[in-house]
Amino acid sequence: MKSSPKRTELSLSGLVDGIRRGDRAVLARAITLVESTRPDDQKLAQDLLQELLPASGGAWRIGITGTPGVGKSTTIDQLGTNLIAAGHRVAVLAVDPTSRRSGGSILGDKTRMARLAASPNAFIRPSPSSGTLGGVTRRTRETMLLVEAAGFDVVIVETVGVGQSETAVADMVDFFLVLMLAGGGDELQGIKKGIIEIADMIVINKADGDNIERSKRTAADYRAALNILTPRTATWKPPVLTASAVENRGLDTVWAKIAEHRRRMTDSGELQAKRQEQAVNWMRDMLQERLMEALKSRDHAAQRIAELEEEVRHGRMTAPRAVDEALRLLEK
Repeated sequence: MKSSPKRTELSLSGLVDGIRRGDRAVLARAITLVESTRPDDQKLAQDLLQELLPASGGAWRIGITGTPGVGKSTTIDQLGTNLIAAGHRVAVLAVDPTSRRSGGSILGDKTRMARLAASPNAFIRPSPSSGTLGGVTRRTRETMLLVEAAGFDVVIVETVGVGQSETAVADMVDFFLVLMLAGGGDELQGIKKGIIEIADMIVINKADGDNIERSKRTAADYRAALNILTPRTATWKPPVLTASAVENRGLDTVWAKIAEHRRRMTDSGELQAKRQEQAVNWMRDMLQERLMEALKSRDHAAQRIAELEEEVRHGRMTAPRAVDEALRLLEK
């Protein structure tokens, strides 16, 4: 088999051609390119994304979240294996938690999804979250575009933990799946309330062995909780299911519900409208990021921002006043 060209030899046309052919090595290099902060890499990355834009957008975009230990990786491994057996090509963007203290991350997703990682019709990309909201990298949207252009028709974003910041993930996918463990009472309150409000489906995982009946009761509790919440759309009421990823039970029903959601949202026009709004939000997020980078790239501005931060930190200036002064730096 002919080896892929080295990164330094990859021109824009070479990257485009390699990705459209489904060359996994070129795809991996392209993702590394969009994750780079070097100005020359960023210029090439933006040209690449523009070229590939017409070839993207056809995939099912699914976000999966849940508390640590809920079985996210096991579920994705089994669900992805099932989908590949049904003829799909599956890309998993698995985001590892980054240590706030050391800055390091585990990046062990290929070990945790061993069967999926071994399939030629699957592509797993572990990336450190670097402390960003929702457990997603700064370049998750760009990476989604690249894997779609490479022919992967199911893109799964596995996120870190749960919390209100998970809206960052829900706002970039078509379907947001929340995995829960059996339990009830106080577990339905607090942090989980924010999650179920943005969930398109809740699945009580590990519903096997002695845990089956408890899982059914928990599912009933969540259905009751959802009944008092106003659905985000009249087109879809989030279902609550039970499943066992270890025993591969219930995942066929999970996928059937995801397919039903896609049909309904497509027929109503909501899927297209959602994708369009997500694209605009992507632009706004990038604009905010670039403005901050541009501001800090100026020596006098970077120094003044540091001074303003100290003023705010010690209570000598309000945050709104500091922001106004920072914005005036752009005018200079």
